Amino acid sequence: MSLHDYGGIDGEASEIAVLPDCGWGLGTAAFGMAGDEGLRGQVLALMGRRDYQPRTKGEMSRELELHADRRSELRAVLAHLEREGVVVRGGKGRYKLRKHERNLLVGTLKMRLSGGAWFFADQQDEGNLASGIDLDKYRRILIPAQRTSVALDGDRVQARIDRLGPPDWKRHKKGKRGGKKGVKELPGAEAEAIGRVDRILERRSGVVVGTYLKKGKFASVTPDDEHLPRSIALAEETSARLGQKVAVELIDWDRRDAPPRGRVVKILGWPGDPGVDILAIIEAHGLRREFPDEVLVAARAVPDMIPEEELAGREDWRNKFVITIDPEDAKDFDDAIDVRKLEHGWELAVHIADVSHYVKPDGPLDQEAVERGNSTYLVDRVLPMLPPELSNGICSLRPQEDRLTCVAVMKFNAKGEMGKTRFGKAVINSKARLTYEEAQALLVAAEVADPEEGGEEGQAARLEGMADRKEVGAAVTGAWELARILRRRRFRNGALDLEFPEIRVVLDDAGIPTGYKREDYNESHQLVEECMLAANEAVAGAIKNGQRPGIYRVHEEPDVEKLFEFGELARSHGYAPGDLTNKKHIQRLLDAVRGKPEEHAMKLGLLKSLKRAAYSLEPLGHYGLSKTDYCHFTSPIRRYADLIVHRSLEPLLGNPPEVMDRLPSKAHCAEIASQISDTERVSASAEDATRRLKMMEWLKICSERVNPPVFRAVITDVKRIGLMVEATEILQRGVVKREEFSRGSWRLEAHRMRYVSRDGELALGQVIQVVVENVNMERQFVDFRIVEE
Repeated sequence: MSLHDYGGIDGEASEIAVLPDCGWGLGTAAFGMAGDEGLRGQVLALMGRRDYQPRTKGEMSRELELHADRRSELRAVLAHLEREGVVVRGGKGRYKLRKHERNLLVGTLKMRLSGGAWFFADQQDEGNLASGIDLDKYRRILIPAQRTSVALDGDRVQARIDRLGPPDWKRHKKGKRGGKKGVKELPGAEAEAIGRVDRILERRSGVVVGTYLKKGKFASVTPDDEHLPRSIALAEETSARLGQKVAVELIDWDRRDAPPRGRVVKILGWPGDPGVDILAIIEAHGLRREFPDEVLVAARAVPDMIPEEELAGREDWRNKFVITIDPEDAKDFDDAIDVRKLEHGWELAVHIADVSHYVKPDGPLDQEAVERGNSTYLVDRVLPMLPPELSNGICSLRPQEDRLTCVAVMKFNAKGEMGKTRFGKAVINSKARLTYEEAQALLVAAEVADPEEGGEEGQAARLEGMADRKEVGAAVTGAWELARILRRRRFRNGALDLEFPEIRVVLDDAGIPTGYKREDYNESHQLVEECMLAANEAVAGAIKNGQRPGIYRVHEEPDVEKLFEFGELARSHGYAPGDLTNKKHIQRLLDAVRGKPEEHAMKLGLLKSLKRAAYSLEPLGHYGLSKTDYCHFTSPIRRYADLIVHRSLEPLLGNPPEVMDRLPSKAHCAEIASQISDTERVSASAEDATRRLKMMEWLKICSERVNPPVFRAVITDVKRIGLMVEATEILQRGVVKREEFSRGSWRLEAHRMRYVSRDGELALGQVIQVVVENVNMERQFVDFRIVEE
């Protein structure tokens, strides 16, 4: 995994409202209600007047001189504006613009395992920007558990900010602990902002997963989420059986201290049955498993062969040695490369599946794609953005088959500086489909890669059987020659080396974990990454210079307070962090920890101090990659942002299509950027949840073995409860409780971050051998035990 992949209420109960579900359709309904633009404009103009005082619906109706039969229309407009977070309804049902409320923000809620939630303000929302609140400093705001109202994880909410900056007790009583009753303060910048959920604007899904129970005539569901009330009353009968897992849609829930009502929308199956646990995560995150009939009809109507007349206006690359390099289990191949050595540099051609040729704006395929936003890669399955007929079929750049592409051709000098670029519609016939392991084996054979990263046995044997092995090897090593120079240049320019190994849990046919596979980020991965980064940068520059509306991938600079916390982590491990506002000092620190036991903990600490990458209408640059202009162009099969970029690029092609795709307006692009940033975060959360679940299951199995596997672990923190450790091979964190230490009288020396006894010490950064002692599946926490040496 690399950085570019990577996202009780105070007061009266009547102040809290769950607005009617508006869905998240990105057609006319999402960006402006059909037929009400005139009335909507009149309402906003009225509220925007300097002399405007908050009015009720009736007062507004009279002010606007609306006929009685248009009052229902006015109610619909106001409800829609309220769902959007544009207007707020105050006391006695009086409406005003939210931007005139200085302490109201709109954003997304992320529940915390320890209780409460983080509120992430929408960085693009006009009302948020007009609030005067520093959205960079207060990027996330703590919502205590008693103040989350009836919000669920991922809901879009309107939050009322109760405090910015440290509380009075913290300002005037230094060193004393205290604070508002019921509010647990946190260390760091996050504790400086406290808020509460004022309104729920939109449910992420409104679906809760739990266990079906029935006693007499009373049927209910016990939610899996321990932060929810322990029982959901069912308003309708269901065919579910006692003890089965079900998905429940909430239909009535006004107060957190009152039980909600809901209806069963899906019966998932019996706990322990294959796949039920993953289905529960899918439903809880509101992800789509199936495609609507009209979308499948549209996908099946796409020809699985390319018409001859389509090739006439395209560049023909079918006789050139274009190859793909992808994960072993990949089914959708959306990028291919061709690198040619020139007299004074290189020419790099990056071919990307021409999805925009098949998916047209506002059609069924397009509407479904923007709703999904991206593909979701769970531990046991993929939920694709596009139906398999496209994603695994005609759009996938399969070997020895003609495929349509959009190509970015870039020239580089000997120093790796990008020169001339051009873009066009093309057709290719991929000459080889390589896995990362096979590409790595070729690089090792050519003695340009680390022999220890040679891939699995058998890769070289399969390559020997290729008729064109020599040509394949030359293509891969030639591409690495350029990629290595681009990579070195990128880091010299301030990019951060934050690659992580990937740990994949291996499952059997019943979905039971049997082990794990570790995939380190080696030269073959770096080769592909550098080629894709170059293409993304070139396209972003072209769109920006061409003043085309588009969607950029942005990664803003981190907060100084966050970097200070990371600096403290570095010091605790014995490193001098230097000036962390200077990226060269950060990279120097990363270089210093490379290969050390604490490397992963340090990289993770840095990653937590950085802001999350997102999509934006404006080219705000990418801090982690150290690029001024950057977008996502290289994966339109699995990301909707890339599809928008392909459409934006069409007039800039050397051979543009006769009929170009209609692009959304800038305002529409901003809405889409916000939408797909949200879907990306939801997908990442679901992906992490499935991986974590299966890792916990496997470790649970390990803890029950007579001879459990022994893991090398590093001590990452020293606390009164014991040692926080990380098993470095599987990147799993846990605790060695004090009572699990070896016999002896252990004494905590907190100032030195260690435990000492007559027989030795256990200190921060020390490497120890551990086995799994216990796994708490509900809390998803691991207890380790030190193995005596």
